[in-house]
This record gives sequence, C-alpha cells and structure tokens, in this order.
Amino acid sequence: MNLSDKLAGIREFLNVPILRVSGTEITLFTLILALVILVAGYWLARALERAVIRLFRARGVTDEGTAAIPARLVHYLTLLLGFGLALNALGVNLTALFAAGALFAVGIGFALQNVMENFVSGIILLLERVIKPGDVVELENRIVQVVRMGIRSTVARTLDDEDLIVPNGLLVRSTVKNLTLRDNLHRLRCSVGVTYGSDMALVEKTLTRAAESVPWRIQDRPVRVLLRRFGDSSVEFEVSVWIDDPWKRQQQRSELNHAVWNALREAGITIAFPQMDVHFDEEVVRSIGAARTG
Repeated sequence: MNLSDKLAGIREFLNVPILRVSGTEITLFTLILALVILVAGYWLARALERAVIRLFRARGVTDEGTAAIPARLVHYLTLLLGFGLALNALGVNLTALFAAGALFAVGIGFALQNVMENFVSGIILLLERVIKPGDVVELENRIVQVVRMGIRSTVARTLDDEDLIVPNGLLVRSTVKNLTLRDNLHRLRCSVGVTYGSDMALVEKTLTRAAESVPWRIQDRPVRVLLRRFGDSSVEFEVSVWIDDPWKRQQQRSELNHAVWNALREAGITIAFPQMDVHFDEEVVRSIGAARTG
C-alpha cells in the first residue's frame, strides 16, 4: 500500500460519521478540530488576560482588583469566541443561534438597562483612569475617598468612616471634583467679617500672622488674604493657605478658624455679627405719646 492509499484510508476513517445532531453529521475529524479550537481558545484567553494585566501595570495600575476585572472580561469573551468557532467546525448553524441570542440579548438589555449602564461606565472609568483607588473626590457635596473600583460600582469611604457603594454610572454622568488627580495640593479657606470701625491694615496683618502660625500648611506657598466684600454688617475677609492632604481639610479648617479667632481677639479686633440700627422719627414719637396721655 503506497502513501496515497494510506492517506486516503486515514481521510476516510476521519470522515466516518460517529453521531448525528439535528440532522448534522459529526465526524471524528470535525470533533478533533472542535477540540483543538477549544484548547487553542482557552490558551489564547489566558494569554490575553495576562497581557491586559501587564498593560494596566504599565499604566501605573497597582491594584489587582482593578486590573483583574477587564482582564477577566477579555478572557470570557475570547472563550465565547472560541466556543462559537468550535460549534461552527462541528457544522452547527450559528446563524439561527446568533439570531436567537441577539433577541435574548435585546430582552436582557431592556430588563437590565441600569446594570448595563453601570457596567459600561465601569469599563470607561478603568480605561480613562481619571478616578482611581486612593483618590479623594467631592461627590454630591460630600468628600469621599475611593477605596475600591469594580466593574459595576465603586466603594468610597466618607469622613465619618462610612462606606458608600456608588454606581459607576453616577460617576460618569455627574461632575466629580477629583482633589488628588494631578497632586495632593489643596487650598484651604477661612472667611471672617470685622466691624466697619476696624483698622483694615491691622486686620490684614493679623490674619496673615494667624495663617502663618499653623504648622501643617505648605511653607513654600504664600498665605493669601483678600477683602471679599462690604456686607450689611461687616467687612468680609478671606484668608487661605495650602495643604498637602485634602482628606484632612475638615480638621485643619477648624484649626485655622481657631487661629484666626484667637489672633483677632488678641489684636482687639471685633468680629462682626448681624445687627440692625432702628431710628425713630421725633414727630411720630411725640404724637404717639400725646395720644396715650390724652
């Protein structure tokens, strides 16, 4: 028997139908080919997963949970593609399968619209990296620190040590102030009003001295004192310093307020409070008094 006869025999053996599924004959060759595609898809999925993790590390993402989510997503999508190719190799008609899957996906999409929005938003946040674990952000007028980012939601901690589960869609839709995006520098302000009879030059010097006395301010950033406005009952000043940790700004603002209060009292400067002057018309007062005595 020559080589061509042997090859013909092997080909005939591999093409012998071993089972029939919905009118489709499955041969030994198609079964082996499907298994090879499945194994290759599995190894390709693992390789792509590792590549995605390395890509996130190269971009400075050190949190394993943050990098693992998109990596697993790529892993499962590759497995799904390999499974589809394996079914196609077996002779399964994928057109009807994909049509049914598309209808099913549309129904699921309408039912889980909010979940899908948060899912896509999570991918956008992970790729853009404008918010990352450890950042201090202002969200809905609250200062929170990002603890962990997931594919559907983000866990943040408040100043009261409460954990908030924030949907990723909210972070994408709304304006979020990231206080630590570029650096940790943050301007801390204190507003105070003094009476109109105060020596304004002395007020400015006193406020500058009070702000310079706080030990935690950034020393190479100058203190700024501004006369903001002439109010109804006071002349309003604003004094500001720079700090290097926005997470501590609530406590440090309190310390700055104490320093300003003590410095103004020591300088004999009166902190104004709302007041109203009432002037009486003498003719009206006399007429009222005459009416009562009459």
